[in-house]
Amino acid sequence: MPGYLKYIEVDNFKSYRGKQKIGPFNKFTAIIGPNGSGKSNLMDAISFVLGEKTSNLRCKRLSVCNCF
Repeated sequence: MPGYLKYIEVDNFKSYRGKQKIGPFNKFTAIIGPNGSGKSNLMDAISFVLGEKTSNLRCKRLSVCNCF
């Protein structure tokens, strides 16, 4: 049975001041938002929790990622 991420709690992590709960995460394929909204910081937090390099979580080409 595959695991999934319900939410992340961060404490003074990068641009997130204090203790923050981010989520719940339903099934998702992308994180979108305007510049400066913390997308990269969220990806860094997710990669830290999963023990994965952030570059491995990013889509290089849409045809490769099966996003659609």
